[in-house]
Amino acid sequence: MQIKSAKDLRVYQKAYALAMEIFWLSKNFPKEERYALMDQIRRSSRSVCANLREAWAKRRYEAHFI
Repeated sequence: MQIKSAKDLRVYQKAYALAMEIFWLSKNFPKEERYALMDQIRRSSRSVCANLREAWAKRRYEAHFI
């Protein structure tokens, strides 16, 4: 299997699935936690996928590996 994008990486697929699960589970949080805790948890779960995509995009530049 040839990997053409970050979305083909197994680690990205698992991180995305977990981010979606966190999103749906956080909908059941109490109202008082809606803006503080829920927002922070959702942003942090999405940042994992974003960091993986960024690293994938920069992999072709040798300077990033030195």
